[in-house]
Formats: sequence, C-alpha cells, structure tokens
Amino acid sequence: MIVETMVFYLFSAIMIASAVMVISTRNPVHSVLFLILTFFNAAALFMLTGAEFLAMILVVVYVGAVAVLFLFVVMMLDINFVELRQGFMQYLPAGALIGAILLIELAFFSVGHWVSAPDADAQRALAMPAAGQVSNTLALGRVLYTDYAYLFQLAGLILLVAMIGAIVLTLRQRAGVKKQSIADQVSRSRGEAIEIKDVPTGSGV
Repeated sequence: MIVETMVFYLFSAIMIASAVMVISTRNPVHSVLFLILTFFNAAALFMLTGAEFLAMILVVVYVGAVAVLFLFVVMMLDINFVELRQGFMQYLPAGALIGAILLIELAFFSVGHWVSAPDADAQRALAMPAAGQVSNTLALGRVLYTDYAYLFQLAGLILLVAMIGAIVLTLRQRAGVKKQSIADQVSRSRGEAIEIKDVPTGSGV
C-alpha cells in the first residue's frame, strides 16, 4: 500500500510539473513534448486506479495521434520564436484573468453541486456480477452500445461530416496537374491500351 501511494504521488507530481511546463515554456515543440509526458503520466494514474481501458485509449489516441500530429504541425510551421517571446508578457494579464475566472467557476461547481441520479439507489440494488468477471472494457462496451448506441452513431456521423468538410475545404483544383481517372482507365479498349511495334533485328530502343 505504501509503494502504491508513493508511485501515485510520483506520477502526480510529474504530471503536474509537465502540465505547467506545457503552458510556461516558450518553445512550441517543447510544449508538445511536455504534453506527451503529461498524457503518459495520466495514463499511469489510470492504470493505478484499475482503469486500463482509459489508460490505453489515452496513450493510443492522444499520444499516438493527436499529440504527434501537433508535434508535426508545429515543426512544419515557420514560427518566429523571437516575436513569440516578445508577445508573452503582453497577453499574460488576459490569460491570468481567464484562468482565474475558470478556477472560480470550477470551485463553485465542485462545492455543493454534486447530486445523485434519481434511480441511483435502484441501480445499486440490482444484481451485479463479480468484479473479476466483467472487465472495464466489457462494462463500457455494454453501456456504450446499449444505452448510448444512437448517440454513438450520431457522434460517428458528425466526425464523418467534419472529415468530408475538411477534405473539401483543402481540395484545390490546379491546372497542369496529372490526375488519375478510374473511369477512363476502365472504359478504354484493348486497342487503346496496347500498342504492338515491330522492332527490326539488331536495333534497340
């Protein structure tokens, strides 16, 4: 128990320190790297609490996709670090004000506003399987694909529409660029696709 507590405080301290470095460092590449470190430590905390599914999702989705994408985008952008450092103090008061307002809102929300669902007692009275028989992934899958099946499909449809919109917005038609036409390739005849040449003996290409 003491070892688990020490590991918990270790991961928590590293996560908080790396989160502070994400917003305090002036190099965007370093900020993304500290963000990846924050995600890894948060995944370790999930593992300590027994939520292995959330830990793997955090590593695979956020570290493996989102954070790495941020890193590639930041490295590809032409960022003027000198100008970025000069504007830090200019926006510091506004950022501090927004952070203070957010902290006050979180404090009001967390103090005295937690209520139980009306059917929470009835749900607790139902027969539940043993904890070792049902994993976290199975339990989440049952809830997600039964109670929230339509919302899950709606979320997938929204993501599909957003992906199509991003492709349409970034698609550019440029003259002089060769494009593949599947319809023209399939519809052409044998005579258009094959040309037989009679090469005399002793003469190469």
